[in-house]
Amino acid sequence: MESWDVVVVGAGPSGLFSAIEIKKIVPEAKVLVIEMGKDLEGRRCPLKSIGRCVTCQICDIVSGFGGAGTFSDGKLNLTKDVGGDLANLIGEREFWDLLDYVDDSFLKLGAPKEVYGEDQEEVERLRRKALKAGLLLVPFRIRHMGSDGGYRVLMNLRKLVDEMGIEIRFGATASRILTENGRVSGVSLSNGEEIMAKYVVLATGRVMEGWLVSEMRRLGVKVDGGKVDLGVRVEVPYEVMREYTDVLYEPKLIYYSDTFDDKVRVFCVNPRGEVVTESYWGIVTVNGVSRNDFKTENTNFAILVTTEFTAPYRDTISYALSIAKMANEIAGNQPIVQRLGDLKRGRRSTEARLSRSIVKPTLPGSTPGDLSFVLPFRYLKDILEMLRAMNEIMPGIYSDHTLLYGIEVKLYGAKIDLKPNLETKVIEGLYAGGDGAGVSRGLVQAAASGVWIGRDIARRLSHG
Repeated sequence: MESWDVVVVGAGPSGLFSAIEIKKIVPEAKVLVIEMGKDLEGRRCPLKSIGRCVTCQICDIVSGFGGAGTFSDGKLNLTKDVGGDLANLIGEREFWDLLDYVDDSFLKLGAPKEVYGEDQEEVERLRRKALKAGLLLVPFRIRHMGSDGGYRVLMNLRKLVDEMGIEIRFGATASRILTENGRVSGVSLSNGEEIMAKYVVLATGRVMEGWLVSEMRRLGVKVDGGKVDLGVRVEVPYEVMREYTDVLYEPKLIYYSDTFDDKVRVFCVNPRGEVVTESYWGIVTVNGVSRNDFKTENTNFAILVTTEFTAPYRDTISYALSIAKMANEIAGNQPIVQRLGDLKRGRRSTEARLSRSIVKPTLPGSTPGDLSFVLPFRYLKDILEMLRAMNEIMPGIYSDHTLLYGIEVKLYGAKIDLKPNLETKVIEGLYAGGDGAGVSRGLVQAAASGVWIGRDIARRLSHG
């Protein structure tokens, strides 16, 4: 039976930054990271080679070194208002110091120096324009690495992990958190192996959120039910959104629908990018990326409606995934793509109709179909109202040629009851950070939560 100072569950930004911070402060600390996915260079999605998602048992897009953000658009949100709630947990002054530290860390790893959203005069002009259409623009500063730039940053991070003597075990899935007398004592793996540790960091990411919630409840740690964002990915010509994306890169727009007063938002804008798939437990969903070394003629983004049920039904994640699963079944286990004009006319898209569209789909293997057979009326109504509002500031958004892909799902990690140091209130020595714990919803705040945890553990290790 092995014994370590610290075991980190998950090799995403929260887990990796916590391990690195511990080793920076306490070089002699024995730190082990366990990750159910593959090492960075072993992560390969079959979609590009065979043209369709094959629903791998462990999806290389969302699992492995670097976490679910490895093949994302690589956005570094330099704000407290987007990407998580860490500032509410640790305090604003501490948050801003931490954000500067993490931003500098990414720059040293090769992130670009350019920052979008710094032309305040232009940002204010665009904000006022959005308000006149009933849209709230949330401006913030952002670095854009791109999926290719983000991969290069992770390659440098991988080298740093090796140089610091941090051991990572891939293909290792945690099955149970071990405790003794109210204190964490280690982790049990799915193969039956037990790894003992003084401290355990849960940085599982969203893909293991179900397991994490189950373990927290078993241990008596309070968990608030998570929300889920459900909707579609939209693809339009690049020129349609250029006025906003050239200044902000990612215009965060919020709208409250006329019919249902639901919160609807724009998320993950990818100028000149492409639509991609990802898989959660064998269910195919859509996402978007952009790269610096390959540009398309399109821009894609998600329109998402936030769902949070009250008692007696609380399982929002299962609800969203059941809708995505239904879409898979209708479309032969692939995403559905539909022209907006066909949706408005109550008919499915076909290959012939898609061929007449001025927007050419960037996702290979997507199946022409009808999203109205999958998405509830309420969601479709919210999405159409949002597109009409956006069309007032970005003419061309509500065109018949606009493409809609479904289903897009963004899972919020259920919020775990944590102390300000991100240690659970019930189990001593057990920490949780990143997206899976409901602390963050993006790369920067996930990494920042890891640094915060790492510093606290290092302090305790230093004092015996």
